[in-house]
Amino acid sequence: MYERILFVCTGNTCRSPMAEGMFRRLAEREGLRCEARSAGVSAWDGSPISRHSAAILRTKGIDDRLASSQITDETIAWADLILTMTSAHKEALIRRYPAAVDMIYTLKEFAEDDLQVTQAIGDRQRLYSDLQIKRALGQTITEEELRELRQTEIRIPDFDVADPYGGDRQTYESCSNEIEAYLLKLVRKLRSE
Repeated sequence: MYERILFVCTGNTCRSPMAEGMFRRLAEREGLRCEARSAGVSAWDGSPISRHSAAILRTKGIDDRLASSQITDETIAWADLILTMTSAHKEALIRRYPAAVDMIYTLKEFAEDDLQVTQAIGDRQRLYSDLQIKRALGQTITEEELRELRQTEIRIPDFDVADPYGGDRQTYESCSNEIEAYLLKLVRKLRSE
């Protein structure tokens, strides 16, 4: 069971604070004993979250006083599950904290419940690992192996949550709805474990 979940985006003023606040509310409602925090890969500690993010959270009855915070070694050590808003955030964290690779996912990737998609994710991981081993051993990677990897990746949807930064309220609402849909999947997954 995951008890400490960290949501990560870029500046920790839009997506990840919305995810933190909404997840906290959903987990409480469902009786999950989980803590949630958020941070940014390029955040300034103590910056206020965006006014649209704060307003959306308030309309959902979430009055948490959230402020941005930078990813730190301590933040990573605190978490037992790290959910990023994009693949680029995931990759940046894995480069910075390779020992945490097994607990870093995009939110959408981790929460996905479509069996065909989860099968494709597993296939991609297996193929990618096999190709990395071959590359490390100096073996030739065939065109057929690359084609199989590309065909597998086609079966996987985009796991990024678009950044609403600088957008209007409607853009933030759309982002919030996308995050909330995956948070509901996440809560179902955590409840079933």
